[in-house]
Amino acid sequence: MNTEKNYSLEEITEIIGGILTKKTDTKVKRIGPPRIADENTLALALSEEEILNLQQCNAKAALVPLGVNFDHISTIEVERPRLAMMKLLHLFYIPPDAPSGIHPTATVHPEAKLGQNVSIGANVVISRGVEIGDNTKILPNCYVGKYTTIGANCLFHPGVNIGDFIKIGNKVIINHGASIGGDGFSFVTETPSTIEAAKEQGNVQGDFSSQRIYKIPSIGSVVIGDDVEIGANTTIDRGTVENTVIGNGTKIDNLVMISHNCKVGENCMIISQVGVAGSCNIGDRVVLAGQVGMADHINIGADSIVMAKSGVSKSIPEKSIVIGIPAVPRKQFIKQIKYMKEMESLVKDFKKYQKQIEEMFSTIQEEE
Repeated sequence: MNTEKNYSLEEITEIIGGILTKKTDTKVKRIGPPRIADENTLALALSEEEILNLQQCNAKAALVPLGVNFDHISTIEVERPRLAMMKLLHLFYIPPDAPSGIHPTATVHPEAKLGQNVSIGANVVISRGVEIGDNTKILPNCYVGKYTTIGANCLFHPGVNIGDFIKIGNKVIINHGASIGGDGFSFVTETPSTIEAAKEQGNVQGDFSSQRIYKIPSIGSVVIGDDVEIGANTTIDRGTVENTVIGNGTKIDNLVMISHNCKVGENCMIISQVGVAGSCNIGDRVVLAGQVGMADHINIGADSIVMAKSGVSKSIPEKSIVIGIPAVPRKQFIKQIKYMKEMESLVKDFKKYQKQIEEMFSTIQEEE
C-alpha cells in the first residue's frame, strides 16, 4: 500500500495558518530539518541554527518564524513555529494498524459491551463487565480488568495493563507497557516502625527484629479524565480507599510513578522519571520537570513549576517556581548558589592569611 502523502505549499499554509512569501509548484512529501532536506521536503527552521542552515539547504520551501525570509527559497512564516510543526506532524502522521473488529486471538468476555467501530487487537483480554466507547482502539497484548469503563476515541498501544473498576474518559492515549490501577504501595506494622521512630525521635532506637510488615489492600479506583496521555511504562496506582484521579488534558511522560490517592489537576505536564508519593494533591496546569521526587501528603498549587531533579518535601503555594533538594523558591536557590561561589573566594582568602591569623590568636592567648 502506498502511504506517501503530498501537499502543495498553499494547502499547508492554509492548514497551519501561516504566510506564504512566494508561490511555487513544489509538492511537499515530507518534513525535516534543513541539513537533510531535499526538494520535496518542507524544511523546519524553528531555531537560529536551523535558520542559518537554510543558506545551504536543498529544500525549495521552509517553515520559519515571522519576519524570516530568503530570496532562494519559499518560506511559510508563522507566529508560533512549534504549534505549526504540531499541525504538520498530524498531517504526515501514519496511525498504527487497528482494523475494526475483534482479532481471532483476543478474549472478550460475553458480558463486555463494545461500542461501534471498536478495534480489539491480537491477544487482548477484555474482562467481565468492561464497557468500551465508540472508535476506541486497543492494540495487541493489552489487558483490561473487570468492570472498567473506557470512553470513545481512545488509543491503547501494545502491552498496556488496566486493572479492575478503572474509569477512563474520552480521547485518552496510553502508551506501551503502562500500568493503570495496580495496588498502591501501602503497608503497616503492628508496632511503631523504624520510620515512625525516626519521625518522632529524630533517630532510630529500640529492637525492631520482630517487626512484621502487613499489606494494606487498595479498594479505591483510578479515574482518568478526557484527553489525557500517559507515557510508556508509566504506573498509576489505585487509591487505598479514595480514588486516584488524573484531570482532563493532563499529559504524563514515560517512566512516571503516581502513587495511591493522588489527585492530579487539569492540563498538567509531568515529565519523565517523576515520582509522586501517596496522597499528594497537584493543582491545575502544574509542571513537574524530569526526575522530580515528591514526599507524601504534599499539595502543589495551581500554575506552579517544579524544576528538574527537585526534591519536594513540603507543600508549595500556587504560581510557585521551585528548584533544589529540598526544593526552595528559584530566587532563593539562585541566592544560595551565589553565596556558595562567594564562599569559595572566602575560603581561598582564609587559607591565604590562615598562618597570620593563627599567629595573631596565639599572641593574644599568650598575653592573656
